[in-house]
This record gives sequence, structure tokens and C-alpha cells, in this order.
Amino acid sequence: MNNKDCFDICIIGAGVVGLATAYELAKKFAKRNVSIVVLEQEPSFGQHTSSRNSEVIHAGIYYPEASLKAKLCVAGKELLYAHCTQFDIPHKKIGKLIVAQQSEISALEKIHSGAASNGVMDLQFLDKTQLKKLEPEVNAEAALLSPSTGIIDSHSYMQSLLHLAENLGVQFSPFSRVQKILAKDEGFTVECLLDENRKPEAYAFDCSYLVNAAGLRAQALAQTIDAIPAQAIPALYYCKGDYFDYRGANPFKHLIYPMPETNTTGLGVHATMDLASQLKFGPDTEYVDQAKFEIEADKAEVFAKSIASYFPAIKAGDLKPAYAGIRPKLAGPGEPPADFIIQDQSVHGLHGLTQLFGIESPGLTASLAIAKRIVEGVSI
Repeated sequence: MNNKDCFDICIIGAGVVGLATAYELAKKFAKRNVSIVVLEQEPSFGQHTSSRNSEVIHAGIYYPEASLKAKLCVAGKELLYAHCTQFDIPHKKIGKLIVAQQSEISALEKIHSGAASNGVMDLQFLDKTQLKKLEPEVNAEAALLSPSTGIIDSHSYMQSLLHLAENLGVQFSPFSRVQKILAKDEGFTVECLLDENRKPEAYAFDCSYLVNAAGLRAQALAQTIDAIPAQAIPALYYCKGDYFDYRGANPFKHLIYPMPETNTTGLGVHATMDLASQLKFGPDTEYVDQAKFEIEADKAEVFAKSIASYFPAIKAGDLKPAYAGIRPKLAGPGEPPADFIIQDQSVHGLHGLTQLFGIESPGLTASLAIAKRIVEGVSI
């Protein structure tokens, strides 16, 4: 007899995508006795990539046509706004401006046409005069206005997903570090270490379906599954992004983005704000070897120089370190941008296993669309 605990579905990682997946699965099987558990190694949900970003609801502008990033961002944006409205999640459709200098106007026009091919049809091209009327402090020759871009309280959003999922019977298990996964003839055995910092306890259980939504740990987790061929696990690159708060009054009404970096490694050091209108700038992009979140205060000089291209009034003394995030990139320095990977049996050969790799921006915006894509493949 097998006396291990058994769940129908296990989701590893309580970031925004893991929580969205738990909620969508719980809705799908609400009228059936399907057991779902979400494991998280941290004390609470969304401690890494999901809470260390710009909290922007993206429109779907930059991504290659027909990519998962493009399709799931555009679909996810509508789902996310609807969720925010239905469940009173603080958010604001504030709009964003992508600004260009004279030499960048043709590149801006390419972004405009690329967005249209992704189904983003609401962008408006602004000349210098129109831009000055909207944002007097911005210095640029032209801009694209994206009225459907917004900002969200990502903590409240994740809290709502967890609350809704738990109300439908999902179990949330923080302080649960997965150490190894064994593939069996049917399903998986998940070996964990619970409460490792206080009273460590080994715990193992079986499950039929497994979703690897471990974010920065997704590749390491996949490597513990001995039945997965090594070539099915993509390389992981840590890309750090720092944010600085602005000390003065916020002069902007919209989010302000410069032209994106080469290969869209990042979207440039942009001006974003929270729902209280606190202005911040970031993120930059720096490939690093490990997940460290310290910010060097003297980086303010470099930030100010970059920001001055569109906000001439900025001074290094106006900036103070805020926070940093790490993006789990699948493309290394100088490589073409990589798409999301939502990996199923057709790649790794294991029935019941879905793995998510490279879920960086626009992962927050796309979260409900990613979850729906995963849920389509689960039948119990």
C-alpha cells in the first residue's frame, strides 16, 4: 500500500503565474473533488520576480509577431483589467508614451507597425507639439501614446488570486522547498523540505499533474527530475534591474519610456509610478551570476545621464535607491530576445508535467492568459 499523501495537481512556485494557474485550475474543477496544492519556498507569495518589477499592465507593443509574449500579453491585458474591475484590485489605465529623438523616429514607426501586427490598434503617433501639451517636462521629437497601458498593485492582485483559489479548495504551503521530483509510471513523487529555517522536516507526496512555475528556480527544479533529457532544459541567465525613487514631486501624468534597448534586452530606464503617484525610474539591465538585490547608490549618476535624454531636469541627487529585481532570461548578453517557454509532454516526454521557463516581462500582464493556456492541457 502507498500511504503517502496524494494530490491531483501540484503547482511549484507562488509567483503571479503560479497563483493565476491555481485559480484557473480551481475554477475549472470547482464542481469536482480535485485536490490542488501550491508549494512556495518563501514565507509568502510573490517574493521574487513577481514583486520586483514596474507593476505595469503592458499593451503588447514590442514583442515579435505571433510570439507567445505578444499573444499572451494582448489576451492577458484584457483578462487582467476585467479581473481588477470584478474584484476591486487597485489599478489605473494611466497610458504610456514611448518617446523618440529625431534619429529614432523611423525606429518608432517600426514599433507602431509591429504593435499593429500584434493586434494593438490603439497607439497614437504624436509630434513634438502634441507631446509637449501632454507632458511639458519631456524632451523628445515624437512619441507613441499607448492609452491601454496601465499600472496595478501587484501585491493586491496576487492576494486576490490566492484568496479566490483557497476559497475553491486550493491548499497553499509556504516554507516548502522542493528538493527532488521523481517521475513514476503515472504521476510524480515530490520530495520537500518543510520549515527549513526553524524545524526542518522532510515530506514527500504523490501527484498526478505537476506545474513547474518556480521562476528563477525553474531550471534547477527541472534538473532534479532525472527522466527529463538535459536538452529539454533551456539555459538561464540572471538579468538584474535596479530602480530609483524620485525625491521631488512627480511631473508626469503618463509612464514615459525611451526607445527600447538593442534586442529589447530591456525597455530602457523608464519613468513609472505607483498608484500613489510616486515616481520611480528603472530598470536598467545587468547580467549577473547570482540573485543579489543590493543597489549601488553611486549608480544614480549613470541613471540620471540616461534619463536626461528625455527628462533634462533630472539630477543624480534627485534619485535614491528603491529596489532591484532579477529577470529569468533565456537569452544571454547580445543574443536575440527569447520567447516564453510553456513546455509540455511533446518536448520532455512526461505526461502531466508543464514547465514554465523565461517568464519575465510581460509575465504579470500575461499571467491569466498563461494560466488559461496551461489549464487547457489538464484533464482529470
